[in-house]
Parts: sequence; structure tokens; C-alpha cells
Amino acid sequence: MSHSGTTTRAESSATTGGTASSQTTAPSGDRPDGVQKASEGLQKVLCLCGEKATAEQLAERLGEGFDVTPVRSLARAASRLATGEYGGVYAEAQHFGPGADATQLIHNVQMLRGMPDGVVLLDRENHIVWSNGRLREWTRRETVVGESFYTVLGAPEILGPEFKPLDAAFTRGTPTSSTLRCDDAKYYRLNAAPVEHYTGEQPDHLIVTLRDVTAEQLQQQKLAAIHQAGIELADLTPEEVAEMEIDERIELLKDNILHCTQDVLHYDVVEIRTLDEETGELTPLLALGIKPEAEERPLRCETTGNGVTGFVASTGKSYLCEDTSEDPLYIEGAQDARSSLTVPLLLHDDVIGTFNVESPDSGAFTESDRQFLEIFARDVAASLNTMQLLAAEKATTAMASIEAIHSAVAMPVDDILNDAVNLIESYSGDEAEVVERLQRILLNARDIKQVIQKVGQSMAPTEARPACVRVEQRPLLVGKRVLVADADETVRSAAHELLEKYGCIVESAHDGAEAVAMARHSLSGRAGCMPYDAILSDICLPDLTGYELLLKLAEQIQAPPLILMTGFGYDPGHVIVKARQAGLKAVLFKPFRLDQLLETVEQVATEQSSVDKADRGESAT
Repeated sequence: MSHSGTTTRAESSATTGGTASSQTTAPSGDRPDGVQKASEGLQKVLCLCGEKATAEQLAERLGEGFDVTPVRSLARAASRLATGEYGGVYAEAQHFGPGADATQLIHNVQMLRGMPDGVVLLDRENHIVWSNGRLREWTRRETVVGESFYTVLGAPEILGPEFKPLDAAFTRGTPTSSTLRCDDAKYYRLNAAPVEHYTGEQPDHLIVTLRDVTAEQLQQQKLAAIHQAGIELADLTPEEVAEMEIDERIELLKDNILHCTQDVLHYDVVEIRTLDEETGELTPLLALGIKPEAEERPLRCETTGNGVTGFVASTGKSYLCEDTSEDPLYIEGAQDARSSLTVPLLLHDDVIGTFNVESPDSGAFTESDRQFLEIFARDVAASLNTMQLLAAEKATTAMASIEAIHSAVAMPVDDILNDAVNLIESYSGDEAEVVERLQRILLNARDIKQVIQKVGQSMAPTEARPACVRVEQRPLLVGKRVLVADADETVRSAAHELLEKYGCIVESAHDGAEAVAMARHSLSGRAGCMPYDAILSDICLPDLTGYELLLKLAEQIQAPPLILMTGFGYDPGHVIVKARQAGLKAVLFKPFRLDQLLETVEQVATEQSSVDKADRGESAT
């Protein structure tokens, strides 16, 4: 049986250093060169063939000076070549074809040697039988062939997902992967694939690749640290939420932000500003390492004239300033800063503030820094929103409680006022002491409502309430005294609820007689008594029509500030027509529309104030 083949000298990158007693050490470390002589004086030849008989025939043809070793696969051939004992390779071309040509094998090895990844061939004992040289460079060893794979790496920690990747690859016969962490803080991604020699045979070699993923792992760790820090920014226990005031929570949040900025992101100069959506102002929240005059500098959400901070707030885009001396947008923040990085605080893609860091070095920040800071800034924005929600929830709850209390006492206090006024008017002039006591009752009853309003404002200040429930400021209504006359308690209660939240002082009467008495008493000049700025009355009270009430009020007040209320289209006695002819100020329809109620009361009360000032000889302005 004749065979045609190819024989070449072992100028491969197979590494030396095996455990055989006949090995020799190549001068080039993992890449032996030249023909190696066996200790027996025979020149060893490796024969890649399908049948043992081929190797026997080759040995006969070469003569007694050669020792021919048969192998059936490329992996086993590489393992043998790694010992450095073989001076030549014979490949059975007919059996292996061009892919098994030893010359091609050597070319392939040369390409593997140029890869940035480490490539090794392992036997079943996890010993390295071949290496492309990269692992030797990483571990700074003269040779790695013949050594235990894990020993060469310094017994690394296996992080998974496969915790026995080499054993699993041999056992299952499928590729496995894992991540290794070495003592020198290096991380490697390992992929192990079994080398199948022939179908049905158990693999006895693994091809293992190692990739240095240290930078990726450190980046992931930093991201995880930032994420964890972001979770902890506003992580308050129920006890802390209940016990801490709003200002204390904000201070805790600021401390947590600074801690993460310094310990995780490693920035020592930082400034955070929050955006006031109504005014466009960027208000300082916290600053570290920023000049006092820079911290106090007013900035607005505008692209020009407000530095990088204003530009970022206006555009919603991050801005990396690599050299502050050449950047026209930059306004000095930190002393001798040479570069800065500013990112927006985004909440659901809406800008709510800015996060700025600076460095004394030019080009100190990279794209990775920008990404890290943007991630952290989103957590800061979410935490600020959480704090605002907690504050809003507290303010809303307090506001609801105060309104409930006020609503509950409004009617009883009005009853006290009505009864006290009726008693005062029923006493004659010689009972001054009784009248004085009743007057104190009136004063104290009125104080009750004022105290409740003041407490409510302190517990739920307007600026702490959510914008969606924040009461519109109407300064023309603040302090205006309004009397509401209606037999329906629902209407009187609604007037209290709607007008008092805008600063009005509301009192009520059940019928016309009470309304006239209350109006007359307001003109008495006694302590706590002041004229009403507006009087609202139903067109049909139990004892008087709206027109009749207007006439009685006109006996005491010049141009009474009366506003009649009626249901739509209901005026069988033409009360409104008569009242208009007698000087009626305005008409409102029930149920109230808030905007119409406020505008009408505002208009009538303002006119009445002008009349009162004119009567006193004061300027209307």
C-alpha cells in the first residue's frame, strides 16, 4: 500500500516544556525551532494518518534512524509537537486532504499566535499542551506548556455562569463559558470547546480561549455601584418618613448624593441646581468645591448668557467641556477649573435640573464619565421627585385635614355669630357689660376660624403643594369679608369652602333678618367689626326676597355690595329685574362655577373697597 504525503520541519509555535524525559528546551520559549533529537539518538517523526499500518510503512521507508509516531488528529498532533521532540511531520494527504496539511497547520498556528486573545490546548488533566503565547505574556512566565491551567492563572476565582467549565466541557462534550477573577484584579472570559477527533470518540483535548475583560468588568461594577447608590439616595424607612421634616429629608438626600459622587464617581467638585418651571430659574441645591460667588450666581434655563448649566438645562443635552479656557459657554465655577462635565437631571425626559462636575485638569472627563454621570443623574432626579412627592403628600394631607376641620366648625361658628349679634341687638343700652361679653364671644368666634387658617398655611404652605392642587393666587380677594345668606346649608358650606381658600373671610346667615342684623353690626365700629366687602344672597330667602333685602340693606349702606344667587331661569317674582333697577351689583347662578364666583366677588369687593375709602376721604388707590 503506497501513500503520498508531505513532510515538514516543526517550525511551529507549539510550545515546549512538556513532562517527557526526552524533551529539549527550545531557545524561543513557547516556539521551538529546528529538528530536535531524542535522547535515544533517533530522529522522531510525527505521522498524521488514519491507519497504524501507514506509520509502519513510513518507518520502513525512512530506515532505522527514525522513530515514527502515529497520530490520528490535529489536536493530538499539536499535543505531541508541543513536547519539542519531533523533527518532522508526515501527513497522509489522501486521508486528511488539504485541511490536514502540516504546512497549513503551521500557518494556522501562526495566525493564532497573532490573536489578542489567549488560546491554549488542554489535555484531560487540564495541563497545557499548546499555547499561542498570549497566556505566557499575561502571566509573565517563560513557559506555560506542561503546567496546570489554573495554576498558571494563580488559582483564579470562577464567577460563573459555569463554575466547572473545563470539567463540564469534557463531560457534556459541548462548549462552556465562565468568567475568571485573578489575584491581580484581572478578569478573563473563558470559553472551552472539546476537540472531537472522530465521531463517537470521547474528546481528550479542549481548545480554551481567554479574553481580558478587566475593563468591561470594572465598568459593570461601577455601573452596579452607581445603581445601588441611586437606590439608596432616597431610601427612607416608614419611621424616617414619619419623623423627619421636609428640610431634614432634603439634607439627607444631599449628604447621600455627595457621598456617592465622591466615593463611587470620584468627583470632588460638584454643583446641582434645580429648575423652577414657572420662572425658569436654576436654583442651587448643593455645591462642593464651587466658589461662593459662583454658587450664588443667578442662572436661568437659557442657551446663552447662563453658562454651560443654562445651556444644558435649556437643551436637555449633556455638555463636555474639555478646555475651559477655549470654551465660550463656560463660566467659572471652581477655582482654576480646566474642564467640566454637565448633564441634565431628567425625569421622564423632562429637565428638572442640572448636575455639574469640574476638574483642574484639561480633558479630565471621557465619554464613559459622561455615561456614568447621566445614569447617576437620573437616579438623583428620581430621588428629588420622591422627596417632592413625599412633601406634596404631607402638604396635601395637612391641607385636607385643615379643610375638613374648617368645614366642620364653619357652620357652628356662624351660628354663634348670628346668635351673639341677635342678643347684642336685643339688649338695651344700660346693659353694656353683657353686650361687651357678647362682643368678646363674637371676636373669639371669628378668631377660631382665623387661627385654623393660619395653622393650615403653616402646615401646608402653598409652595409645598403639588402644582396640580396649588391654589391660584388672587391677591384682590385676600382679607375680603363676605356674607352669604341662604337657607340651604349646602350653599353656605360651599361658599366657605370655595372662597376661604383664596383668603376671604366668610360668614353666613340663614335668612334675611339675620343678614340685615349681621350687616348692621358690621358697621357698629366695635372691636373686630368691619363692613362686608360683598354680600351674597339667594333671590328668595325664607322671610325676604332678594329685592326686599336690597332695600333694607340700602337703609344702612350706601350702594350695598349685594350679589343675588338663583337657579337657572328661576325668578317668578321678577326679583332680579326689580333689584337691578334698585342698584343690584351682580347676579350669580347656582350651582357655582368657581371662575365666575371668584371674578364676581372680586369685582364687587374691589368696587366696595373704593367706595369705603372714598367715604373715609382716602385715595382709592
